Amino acid sequence: MIIPSRPADSRRFARLLLWTGVTSWAELARERAILLTAAPWDPTSRPTGDEIDRVDDSGRSSRTRPLAPVAPRKILCVGRNYRAHAKELGNDVPVEPMIFYKPTTSLLDPGGDIELPAASVSAKVEHEVELGVVIGKRMRRATLEEARSAIFGLTLVGDITARDLQKKDGQWWRAKGMDTFCPVGPVVVTGLDPQSLTILGKVNGELRQSGHTRDMIFPVAEVIAFLSQALTLEPGDLIATGTPEGVGPLVAGDRLEIQIAEIGSLGVSVVAPPQT
Repeated sequence: MIIPSRPADSRRFARLLLWTGVTSWAELARERAILLTAAPWDPTSRPTGDEIDRVDDSGRSSRTRPLAPVAPRKILCVGRNYRAHAKELGNDVPVEPMIFYKPTTSLLDPGGDIELPAASVSAKVEHEVELGVVIGKRMRRATLEEARSAIFGLTLVGDITARDLQKKDGQWWRAKGMDTFCPVGPVVVTGLDPQSLTILGKVNGELRQSGHTRDMIFPVAEVIAFLSQALTLEPGDLIATGTPEGVGPLVAGDRLEIQIAEIGSLGVSVVAPPQT
């Protein structure tokens, strides 16, 4: 696991499963998890007065396990937002953001298992590693400045894709929206510049993807403003901002890691479909 660097004004938030079986939002600071009354982007959120010691940068300890640090009503995604990725798939560079949905049932916790579909459904599942943006306030028809101010924090996202279904269906919801096809986490970090981050994707320790968010065709604020012209964005909504080049196959037994130094490392495994 990489050691995150921390800008002085950044804060780290997690959603934790406690040893009691209760789920709690928390702020992570100085190896402590400060439990919160609500999601950190909720204006009513306050410390409960309870803290857990000896947690790592993801919120894990002997008494806690990190969950996906979001509970969005919507997961909105941007396709082909890096020129090199569009080129590697033989696609034209878009003239405006290409938007699609993932259902919330596709969310996967850190350390979870990406479940491959049956071979009769899809024979080509691939990884796409992405920067995730968590919206902090409700807005509609935003200006660029309003869009920037609506960012609560940043996280890591895997846009797992059944590539053969993506080409076959035309619509992308099935190819990208299967259960477990959206690993997220392990934390949400505030105070970062979304256009100054290096993102890495590794499979079984081998570097597959490496890109920089300054190379996005449509920067984060432009994406948010564009989305807000069509639909209302709400606190906690998650936006996946596109993947750099280097996408490739995933097979049962693989281990996928997504890394941004300022956020941390998100690791998930790949498993075969259950036998029926």
